[in-house]
Amino acid sequence: GGTIAQSLNISVYPSWALIGKDGDVQRIVKGSINEAQALALIRDPNADLGRLKNAFYKPDTQKKDSKIMNTRTIYLAGGCFWGLEAYFQRIDGVVDAVSGYANGKTQNPSYEDVSYRDTGHAETVKVTYDADKLSLDDILQYYFRVVDPTSLNKQGNDTGTQYRSGVYYTDPAEKAVIAAALKREQQKYKQPLVVENEPLKNFYDAEEYHQDYLIKNPNGYCHIDIRKA
Repeated sequence: GGTIAQSLNISVYPSWALIGKDGDVQRIVKGSINEAQALALIRDPNADLGRLKNAFYKPDTQKKDSKIMNTRTIYLAGGCFWGLEAYFQRIDGVVDAVSGYANGKTQNPSYEDVSYRDTGHAETVKVTYDADKLSLDDILQYYFRVVDPTSLNKQGNDTGTQYRSGVYYTDPAEKAVIAAALKREQQKYKQPLVVENEPLKNFYDAEEYHQDYLIKNPNGYCHIDIRKA
């Protein structure tokens, strides 16, 4: 019910806690760990877990050499980044999707900063795509399939300004493309759309345990239907 997590001041899911035989907390590890890492922790609470890290299998059905591709990048906020990242990873023509934090007030924020310290960042996915296969308008059509554009600071079960919806661009020419897509999408709703259309002010990668989250945690929470990819 969360009582143990609260008593240990754990705010990240999943987390692992190593408890000594006397009930003392010896170490807390954010994110997933594999069997070898768990056994190493039991032997030595200060064990170096990095050297025992698994390389998680990530499907790769297309050539992803950005040096020879005509790649473009757009930054999409649409609720918890776990699901949005996994969704875009499954779209043919998307080269990479990375979870991170964008358009906030501070530098190099942590997950706890964004969630509890009002840094103003939005959970955002950096989507790099092959512009010879997909246009920005294509990307936005995929985006609107899984985001409720009328929901202010809320997607799925997640509520807060960090879960707001937005499209953040680095090329000023893209603002008009985004505006046209928003205008077209507005025709489907009676309520006004609340999706931000703003330049990217900054972007910081989220912690490693957030990257490829649903690959590492197949039963993890996801507020979107990734099959729509």
